Amino acid sequence: MRCGKPLGSEVEEYCPDCSGTSGAVSQGKSLWQHREPVSGALYRFKYKNKRRWGKIFAGELAQHYGRQLTQWKIDEIIPIPLHPSRRRLRGFNQAEILAEELGSMCSLPVRSDVLFRIKKTAPQKDLGKRERSSNLRGAFGVSGRWKPCKNVLLVDDIYTTGATVERAAKVLKIAGAQNVYFLTVSIGQGI
Repeated sequence: MRCGKPLGSEVEEYCPDCSGTSGAVSQGKSLWQHREPVSGALYRFKYKNKRRWGKIFAGELAQHYGRQLTQWKIDEIIPIPLHPSRRRLRGFNQAEILAEELGSMCSLPVRSDVLFRIKKTAPQKDLGKRERSSNLRGAFGVSGRWKPCKNVLLVDDIYTTGATVERAAKVLKIAGAQNVYFLTVSIGQGI
């Protein structure tokens, strides 16, 4: 089990999304399945300027997975970045809010200056599984000033197929991270 999605049967080792990936992510966890009321709450958090909800979501992540972060020996938390144009439009990055709150609650450093969106991509929610992966090709870059650490935690709001987290993990590992883990508020059932 890598992403934490429910499996179809007891004999499956990976969900259909994880079985088709390169495996740059060591492991990840999500709080809830992406369906109501969670999906509606995350929509309002992202698109209706409910920034303060980030503290509530991060509190739930800390409560449920604080021990897991200790077991993973996380050195730094890195939020999944937005492209600068999307950040300007929205006014904030929801993953950064979650990461900052989680880092504060778990006494872990948060690095928003490491991973960058260097390519403007189409919104993932509008794409199929294969399109999501190719959409993110070349989308992320890592700061040349970053001193890689052993265990990195990526934080985002939603994990659907894992394409975003996998691409981000891959560039972090190329830059020198040994293990990349993730936490998200919700997890979809794939596409």
